[in-house]
Amino acid sequence: MRALLSWLPGPSNVGLPEQLRAAVGALCGLLITALYARYLLAPTGASIFMVAPMGASAVLLFAVPASPLAQPWSVFGGNVVSGLVGAACVRWLGDSLPLPLLGGLAAGLAIAAMFSLRCLHPPGGAVALTTVLGGPVVHAAGFAFVLHTVALDTALLVATAVVYNKLTGRRYPHLHSAPVNVHGTSDAAPTVRLGFKTEDLDAVLKQYNQVLDISRDDLAALFMQTEQRAYQRRFGVITCADIMSRDIVSAEFGTELEPAWQLMRQHRVAALPVLNRARRVIGIVTQTDFLEHGGLDSYSGMRRQLQRFLRKSGVTHTDKAEVVGQIMSARPTTARTDTPIVDLVPLMANSGFHHIPIVDAEDRFAGIVTQSDLVAALYQTRLAEAAA
Repeated sequence: MRALLSWLPGPSNVGLPEQLRAAVGALCGLLITALYARYLLAPTGASIFMVAPMGASAVLLFAVPASPLAQPWSVFGGNVVSGLVGAACVRWLGDSLPLPLLGGLAAGLAIAAMFSLRCLHPPGGAVALTTVLGGPVVHAAGFAFVLHTVALDTALLVATAVVYNKLTGRRYPHLHSAPVNVHGTSDAAPTVRLGFKTEDLDAVLKQYNQVLDISRDDLAALFMQTEQRAYQRRFGVITCADIMSRDIVSAEFGTELEPAWQLMRQHRVAALPVLNRARRVIGIVTQTDFLEHGGLDSYSGMRRQLQRFLRKSGVTHTDKAEVVGQIMSARPTTARTDTPIVDLVPLMANSGFHHIPIVDAEDRFAGIVTQSDLVAALYQTRLAEAAA
């Protein structure tokens, strides 16, 4: 009995809301696909408007949209290529092989074709088998069955998945890339210069030599997050509230440019959070914003250009920016007071943020964390580790 119980999978880490989201998505996707396919195929006289493997494709598209096996090319290419392989086997080998052998051959060749075309999709094997076991109607239609019914079903299901996943907060297609150096140089992003490297991960995956239902980039991201949690457990959780600056000068949308610039100069800060009357962050304005919007891309006459940009135009209608709200970066990235500071490392190291506004539980502005604050806090933890 214990041996049989060991075959059971472990408990799922997926919460009930996500399970319901996937189930409702599959319902909507298959319903929309069936209705539209039936409508579009009716003029052609096709008697089959939907194939059973679409149910398996729906599981991947809506339950595991991040899977490499569920990406658009994997789904469409896998289903259509496998269907064509099955139709070819029926046409050229159908009279010479028994049906069980023909079905196995079609599925095997379909897997080989999907590997070679980089569109591995498990339901593709079912599509290949469907074209073999579909009976006289499917055999008579041949390649047309695949290019019409299978291709249309797959395209409709993928299109529905794109819309539904986006509406429910899931990224699909799931495009993910390694951190990029925002300075445009050939150096690797700061967070990948230490610890494991992509070359290490590639070498391990090559040694493992099996298909994983997760992309390499997502796997690397999970490893990075695991390292962050291990760091927190080892050194304790330092939150943004522990290190943020609280007495911060700020601006409003209608703050004129010259007073805002003088504030930054007076307090020797490189950025001002822009708040509304409820003290919620609506933007952030930096010295770079002043330089870019002022056209100060060269040192020649910079002082004169800056003075002209900061000075009010004195007219009611002008294309020139007059207030902070016209040059700020709207909807900036923020963090909460209880956010661990290690979560800020990728934002500041890889994304190029130098100042991150901090908000409280009611989304009201509470302070700001700069790169200097973060470096000082991490340095202190290293000193504490050395003293221990």
